[in-house]
Amino acid sequence: MYFRIRRIIDTIIAAVILLIIWPLLAVIAIAVKLDSKGPVIFKQDRIGKNFKPYKMYKFRTMVENAQNMGTGVYSFAGDPRITRVGHILRKTSLDELPQLWNIIKGDMAFVGPRSPVVGHFPEYKDLNKAYRRRFSVLPGITGLAQVTGRNELPWDEKVKYDNIYINKVKKYGIFYDIKIWFLTVIRVFSMEDVEETQENMEKNMASMGGNYEV
Repeated sequence: MYFRIRRIIDTIIAAVILLIIWPLLAVIAIAVKLDSKGPVIFKQDRIGKNFKPYKMYKFRTMVENAQNMGTGVYSFAGDPRITRVGHILRKTSLDELPQLWNIIKGDMAFVGPRSPVVGHFPEYKDLNKAYRRRFSVLPGITGLAQVTGRNELPWDEKVKYDNIYINKVKKYGIFYDIKIWFLTVIRVFSMEDVEETQENMEKNMASMGGNYEV
């Protein structure tokens, strides 16, 4: 019941935020366009609830066709493909703002497990019970794994925290989501662990057989 009510609340809040911050979105869009060649919005196929794919939106922070260069969809701190504006957007998490539209569309929630990239994650049939369970709820812009360790956590640790979140939110409802939001604000302003270290990226790629998200 809580997840159905939250879906309505998330949609209303996302729509109101978009109406309020559209001037900021316009400024960011202009900055992205002037800084480097390519589209303003980066669209990426992600795996959502019940392993259903969807297109996730972000402000583009890397050079055009970056996924076909270097480490592909895998990004790390100091990645030369990240643009000047992209560094700022990633550091402040402003590149995530277009995901408000994903929330309105019903692809995502404000809080939930982070969605992995399609084609860079094992098939559902190959996942263990813990990994499958984290796909039982909508993916989120933020989540317990993000406020606990953000980019430095290996996938197994992320999944552990994703399932802890599912257990806690089913027990405490909106109060637990508010806690995650509060911790997210602190995390964003601290600007810590925003970018993946190359060492941790390689470790995750090895442990998941190369299945790791940007």
